[in-house]
Amino acid sequence: MDIILKYFPGITDHQKDKFAQLQELYGIWNSQINVISRKDIDTLYERHVLHSLGIAKVHQFAPGSKILDVGTGGGFPGIPLAIMFPDSSFHLVDSIGKKIKVVNEVSTAIGLTNLTSQHERAEKVKGKYDFVVSRAVTRMKPFIQWIHNKFEDRSINSIDNGILYLKGGDLDEELNETKRPYQLNELSNFFEEEFFETKKVVYMPFKETFFLDNNPRNFTF
Repeated sequence: MDIILKYFPGITDHQKDKFAQLQELYGIWNSQINVISRKDIDTLYERHVLHSLGIAKVHQFAPGSKILDVGTGGGFPGIPLAIMFPDSSFHLVDSIGKKIKVVNEVSTAIGLTNLTSQHERAEKVKGKYDFVVSRAVTRMKPFIQWIHNKFEDRSINSIDNGILYLKGGDLDEELNETKRPYQLNELSNFFEEEFFETKKVVYMPFKETFFLDNNPRNFTF
């Protein structure tokens, strides 16, 4: 918990309580259904919870925002983000049913009321969302094909609706092949731990007027 408070000292007691329960809950469920690497369970808060909250350093979701978490696994980044943004709604999906079982058990145990989940492939999920979040489930080009029709036309946030994608390493080639504009946000600018040295949040706005040509553009705000 200390590492969460280090970077998010302003969270409420209610949020602290929810975050504090995650270690025991994931310890219990991970022993039954492996959703987190065994060697990572002891670094849950750094490598899973704080990593998920890297998205919160890049963008603060406006109240009423709807967020789809694709390939959530055991609930990352969706569960930490749902705790951090109680006035937004989160829908977590995964194609593996036992992982969604963990999501349901953990979210119920900590009393999350702004989170729903679904055992389904991303392409078949119904509904429109302001943002789609994910944590390195595949290369960006096929990921876009899964979710390209999932966005609300109107935007209630300070940035255009789009993808917020957690991934590490050298991403230029992968992102350029999408032929879409993007912004890279280095998590090492926010978190000092070695784990975050190569970790990034990719923001890719999903506004069709950006996509009239075939030239990918790295842009700033």
